[in-house]
This record gives sequence, structure tokens and C-alpha cells, in this order.
Amino acid sequence: MTEFGGGIRALQGTVPEYIVVEGPMGVGKSSLARRLAEQFNADILFEQPEENPFLERFYRSREKYALPTQLHFLFQRCQQMKTLQQRDLFHSSVVGDFLLEKDRLFAQINLDEDELHLYDQIYKHMSPELPRPDLVIYLQASVSVLMQRIRHRGIDAEQDIHGDYLKSLCDIYSQFFHSYARSPLLVVNAENINYVDNDDDFNMLLKHILSIKSGRHYFNPLSERK
Repeated sequence: MTEFGGGIRALQGTVPEYIVVEGPMGVGKSSLARRLAEQFNADILFEQPEENPFLERFYRSREKYALPTQLHFLFQRCQQMKTLQQRDLFHSSVVGDFLLEKDRLFAQINLDEDELHLYDQIYKHMSPELPRPDLVIYLQASVSVLMQRIRHRGIDAEQDIHGDYLKSLCDIYSQFFHSYARSPLLVVNAENINYVDNDDDFNMLLKHILSIKSGRHYFNPLSERK
């Protein structure tokens, strides 16, 4: 675990109890969430795409497998949210790599009109009362960087992803977070920061995370290094 400045313990009172890291696929949200969980000795609440039996088929044929893929993710994420509701958040911090609200973003770009109507009906009856994150970290990167990272990590099911699909994801994420006000929000330019292997980069970001109390904030590593 990396020690922050004079020690993370000195700032322990400012550690958010429930942090969510979000952003399009390939942006590094799970990697950041995992390191934050290690830093704060927090529990993790991660997506489990490998458990979706339709996902690989979806990447090969979006129209044919969009609905079962989306519904599987919805059922899975709702169950995870119910588990989060039942636990004692004051027992330890939690770091997650998804918001349940983002599930509909994928539904909007993947489902046709009739499928989306069915999805909305199911969502309405299934979705639990959502815990409010103490901080949401939204990671941004260009489509070209996302494509490069997806190719580099080499997950077989993702190799059929096209740039136009990633652009649609980036656009709809931007629209969603443009008006997001449910929790304090930190928007991070994730193109030129290595918070996994570079302790200086991680500590620089960590300083911003621990300073946020409310409102919307922006973090650009390039400007910080000047």
C-alpha cells in the first residue's frame, strides 16, 4: 500500500465511505478502484462481466444478443446493489466500479425501441433504492486511447469492439455526467496518468480525492505537472 504524503492516517476522516469509479470500457476504472480499495483498506464492489454468458456473443452480433446481455447485467447489478444496501457501510469503506444508473446508458445505445420499453418496465420493478455514493470519479479518455488499452489487455471477447461503438459510449457518458448532481463528482482526464504503476501519479490523484467535500471538480494531470 502506498503511503500518501505524511501518511494516509492523518487524513482518515476525509476518506469517503462509498466511492464509485465510472467511465467507458478500457478507461481503467477497475484498476483505479482496486488500488483505492487497497489504499483505504476498503471492500470492493466490482462488475463481473466474465459471468455474463451472452457478452462474447453480443460483441459479435449486437442486434441479436443485446437484450439478453443487457438484462443479465441488470439482474446482476441490482443484486449487487441489494447486497450493498444490507451491509453496514460504517463497518468499512466500499469502492465500486459501476453506478446502477449507467446500466440504462448501455440499454439506450444497444436496444431497439420495443426492447428498451421492455427493459424500462423491468428496471422499474427491479431496481432497489440506490445508496448515494460519497464520491463519484468519472474517468475520461479519447476513443483512440480506449481502443489501444482494450487491445493491450487482450480479453478475447472484447477484440470485436469497434471504434464507433466506443464513441457512442463516450458520448452518452458525457451527456449523463454533464448533468449528474446526485453525489460529489470528480472528472479525471485519464489519458496521461498511470495511477496503477506510478506512485507519484496515484498520490497526486489521491490528494484531490481526499480534498473533495461537495460539488463538481476536474483533475487534469498535465496541468498539475506544469
